[in-house]
Amino acid sequence: MSALRELQHRFQDYLLAPQAGVVDDQIVGDELANARFRLNIYAQAYRLRLIEVLADNYPALHTLLGDGQFDALARAYIDAHTSTHPSIRWYGAAMQDFLACTDPWQAQPLLSEMAAFEWALRAAFDAADAPPATIESLAAVDPSAWPVMRLRFHASVARMDLQWNTPAVWKAVDAGEDPPEPERAGNPVAWVIWRRDLRQYFRSLSVDEAWALDAARLGRPFEEVCEGLCEWIDTGHVALHAAGLIKRWVADGLIIGVEA
Repeated sequence: MSALRELQHRFQDYLLAPQAGVVDDQIVGDELANARFRLNIYAQAYRLRLIEVLADNYPALHTLLGDGQFDALARAYIDAHTSTHPSIRWYGAAMQDFLACTDPWQAQPLLSEMAAFEWALRAAFDAADAPPATIESLAAVDPSAWPVMRLRFHASVARMDLQWNTPAVWKAVDAGEDPPEPERAGNPVAWVIWRRDLRQYFRSLSVDEAWALDAARLGRPFEEVCEGLCEWIDTGHVALHAAGLIKRWVADGLIIGVEA
């Protein structure tokens, strides 16, 4: 390893975990600022940048906690998770798990779920784009091909099962309104998240639609989706019901292609 490369690694190690003596001998100090003081400027600036990134990735979480508590959370997270991705955009990916198992935040399970929800929204915004399918393209499929028809979904589409009224809290915070009190549902509620025209969307799903969407995203053909839906819909109406779900997905912009 070259001397420059070694110095770069030592400086990086110091920024990630400041320790005395790691790179001090390579820094020139004077009467105004010694080597340790100068190094600390970079170390603190790096941590402040990571805190800024976490606040950008989790704005509702930041609002719920307030500046002081969020700063404490961010610093604890930074101590536990160094940045490993070339793009700082992906820093904070483990926040959901960190909140779920770390005191004092694990005592507030809404926080962990909010982190998961906000991360999914950001991922939807960054997902690769593709033009959505149209009702006309769906209508053009030969009726005899519908049993084996498979759907291709937009890369931003994500599914979540949420225990709390997290979306309602997020919407209130995003609108600058006072959020409702945390409320836990009797059973997990299914949600779908996606992006269309540079805007994120989300809505809740019935149990049958959630199952059908999961099955279709796994590549199951229309006839298999219909068979599975028979758990909730009678056989005489299941095909029409499944076709109605697909029409809704097309209208929402979830589907980008049909393979038959």
